[in-house]
Amino acid sequence: MYKNLRWKLIITLAVTALAIWSFAPPQQKIKLGLDLKGGAHFVLAVQTDDALRLETATSSEQLRVALNDAKITTATTKVNSLTEFQVDGVPASSMAQFQTIAEQQVGAHFDQDQTGGTVVFRMKPNAQVQTREEAVRQAIDTVERRVNELGVSEPTVAPYGAAQNQILVQLPGVTDIARAKNIIGQTAILELKLVEAGPSSDQASLLQPYGGQLPADMQVVTGTAEVPGAPLSYYLVRKVPVITGRDLRNAKPSLDEYNKPAVGFSLNGDGQKKFGAATSANIGRSLAIVLDNRVMSAPRIDSAIYGDGRIYGSFTQQEASDLALVLRSGALPASLTYLEQREVGPTLGLDSIRAGVMASLIGLALVTLFMLFYYRLAGVNAFVSIVLNLAILLGFMAYLGAVMTLPGIAGFILTIGMGVDSNVLIFERIREELSTGKGARQAVSAGFDRVFLTIVDTHVSSLIAAAFLFQFGTGPIRGFATTLFFGLIANVFTSVFVSRTMFEFVLSKRPAGSTQLSI
Repeated sequence: MYKNLRWKLIITLAVTALAIWSFAPPQQKIKLGLDLKGGAHFVLAVQTDDALRLETATSSEQLRVALNDAKITTATTKVNSLTEFQVDGVPASSMAQFQTIAEQQVGAHFDQDQTGGTVVFRMKPNAQVQTREEAVRQAIDTVERRVNELGVSEPTVAPYGAAQNQILVQLPGVTDIARAKNIIGQTAILELKLVEAGPSSDQASLLQPYGGQLPADMQVVTGTAEVPGAPLSYYLVRKVPVITGRDLRNAKPSLDEYNKPAVGFSLNGDGQKKFGAATSANIGRSLAIVLDNRVMSAPRIDSAIYGDGRIYGSFTQQEASDLALVLRSGALPASLTYLEQREVGPTLGLDSIRAGVMASLIGLALVTLFMLFYYRLAGVNAFVSIVLNLAILLGFMAYLGAVMTLPGIAGFILTIGMGVDSNVLIFERIREELSTGKGARQAVSAGFDRVFLTIVDTHVSSLIAAAFLFQFGTGPIRGFATTLFFGLIANVFTSVFVSRTMFEFVLSKRPAGSTQLSI
């Protein structure tokens, strides 16, 4: 009997059982991609100009506040463009102090150009590039958190295209496309600001106490209509918020005092300190809850608040849940534009699965018939090794959580071809050994030994190609590369180890000098 044949049989059976256990039942353990499960496919563009505009406006406001604190009150700031703002009215006597403050506040990102009492600040080129790149990265992270909160199985959120500002989003199994788009694209910038005046039916009455001019440290914000079609209200609020969405620790759906849907939120440590100090110093005043530059509500501060708060308005239960979701995941650094949208129905996905499985079965059947016709009973050996190859491949994908896609099914069909190719190499070499007059055992042993390096060489070359496809490919190409990679590994095991074990098992039942082999 062949040496260690029993252990080889045990290993083969153990690997087979483990593979089947890993993917059975396949409808529960094999994860399907967008093209097989149905869902939504989006390509979004990050409007990085928004990030530049925000950086410029924020820097301008920070410098203005610092100048006021330093008693340089004659200086006024004005934003000129996406990357430029200027300060007018700087007294010559305060210019040295101004330069020191400006360098501290905005010197890292802006260059200065002085003409008399006017100083123009232009964003540095490297700062522009960095701001745009950070906006895209933050947008990807935020969208990914929102998609994960939706409960989508195996979503894809990744950079896309050569423009460096596009995002690919694939949501397998999603049926409510409109809700998904709203959650993904909502900016969700939350700010809590002290109210100076309002609500009012028009802006003019808000500004009347200030001579019709909007103070530099204030802004007019639109409120929400309580009833659809009703006129909007206006609020005059402080520009600098008490707290923002960055100070949130958590947000979740809740109910207001009238049992209507609302959104409850809790603050982190810094947020609690800032909120507590602001509310204790402004008891009796109103605090506007501003979401995406619109006042959702403006409750009165009755006492100091150090912990939790609530956002209420004309919400449905679903809207409150969605708002809590986007607040938890953070605000987008820039707005998103939908460049491409595709929807794949689950019926189309099922048709693709049926077609792919049918193609695989037909391919396997035709290959088996050819192998049985050309290599006789040795064709059974090839059939078993190919089937086990596919089972191990499925087990790999299920165990590692790899997603099956339509190109992945093409990889399965290619795996059948690779299994046949390896068996043909082995069988032809055994035939050559038999033609020299060797016995069946010696011919099988020599055939496998001499073809081993050839099989390893071809598979290593293909593994390198699969690795490059996975590294530099996207979406469908990665799905194909994943299946190809695991299929190659499984094929080396089945064609070299399992196929040889089956030959040795059959020959172990025959006399040592037998020369008969159905090949």
